[in-house]
Amino acid sequence: MTQTRLAHLPLRIRHLAAVIAVSVVAAGCLPGAVARSGGDPTSTAAAVVVTPRTTGTAAASVVARTPKPPKASASPRTTSAPTEAPTQAPPSTGPVTAPSQAPDIQGTPTLAQLVGQRLVVRMDGTTASASLLGRIRRGEVGGVILFGANIVDATQLRALTGHLHAAAVAGGQPRLLVMTDQEGGAIRRIPWVGPTKSARQMAATLTKTGIRTQGQKAGLSMDGLGIDVDLAPVGDVPRTTSSFMWLDGRTFGFDPSTVSPDTNAFALGLRDGRTVATMKHFPGIGRATKNTDNYQVTLPASLASLQARDLVPYTTAIANGIPMIMLSNANYPSLDAANGAGWSRAITKTLLRDQMGFRGVTITDGLPAAASTRGVTTASLAIAAAVAGTDFLLVTSSETHSAAVYQKLLAAAQAGTIPLARLQASYKRITTLKAAQ
Repeated sequence: MTQTRLAHLPLRIRHLAAVIAVSVVAAGCLPGAVARSGGDPTSTAAAVVVTPRTTGTAAASVVARTPKPPKASASPRTTSAPTEAPTQAPPSTGPVTAPSQAPDIQGTPTLAQLVGQRLVVRMDGTTASASLLGRIRRGEVGGVILFGANIVDATQLRALTGHLHAAAVAGGQPRLLVMTDQEGGAIRRIPWVGPTKSARQMAATLTKTGIRTQGQKAGLSMDGLGIDVDLAPVGDVPRTTSSFMWLDGRTFGFDPSTVSPDTNAFALGLRDGRTVATMKHFPGIGRATKNTDNYQVTLPASLASLQARDLVPYTTAIANGIPMIMLSNANYPSLDAANGAGWSRAITKTLLRDQMGFRGVTITDGLPAAASTRGVTTASLAIAAAVAGTDFLLVTSSETHSAAVYQKLLAAAQAGTIPLARLQASYKRITTLKAAQ
């Protein structure tokens, strides 16, 4: 079925047609329909048909997804009042569509799938390797993070995200989430997509409505390129100009009463643009003077001090239904004497979920960096984070290394080191978020 004919069909039929097309291709039932590479239907050399998505004006080597209507948050609102009234999202323009993925043919997920859906990995190069596509088809990867080195131009990026998504469809897995960091200013993995202004510049020159518009424009652009999740905005609240986040221009200011509405406006704008927002870096690294990617940072703030300042943007984000929160790699001795936030049960469960009421998906910051600063293995931190109940485990090292981390995680799950109930709870939260895409 051609793209022109698909465009005249109802949305759900187009989704079904795309799923059937990918399934048939994967089964090898359309000889000559795709240019295969080594018999692999999801090879980067194949012309893959994927679920329709907005494409913009540039040509793409994949059939693009139709625009998604604004989707409901995977994280229900809490009853506790935010510090300021939550910014309201505009009313939905239509019902949420069915997930853009193959039907769940797996039934109850296997232990390997319970582990695999938690892993977000970095890819090598600008085309997806056969090895990575195979891991996605088998359910050993739940998400892929793209950096600047993976991105060439709009046509290449659409083709890449199309192949990545199609691999999950071909394997009958939950939708793969493609993620990137698009904060604004210097932190933009997609250089032709905004915001061109940094968070500091947006706060200084734009109203909350203007900031939300910037988020919406960025979200729509990413949505059209096949990006599902923006690992932004930054919700950190610096105390002084010595904050490394402030010096990098990545924060919206010093006062939580202004940082909170600004950062939440950007997050809601991303949601308006059909892209998942991720508030980071819980419970806050605004106080840090050294980069947590390069140093083991300890922040000795009391819980009361964090609540009065650092946690304010997150309280509002939870009330606004922001569906993802990234945990920092810093240590907070007043909350957990031994563990960094990303692998601390006291922080990810007791504080964030039990006390603050968050019901969405959590993700670690990059674990290889945290492991390097502590002289431990990435796998050990990934296992600790899984045991703590953090949902997505962000492994930003090579494909070979992340595959080895997966095997270590699976062995820990098989040994019962990672409780089955926590694996199942994370899988449910993750697949709920994916079903809204």
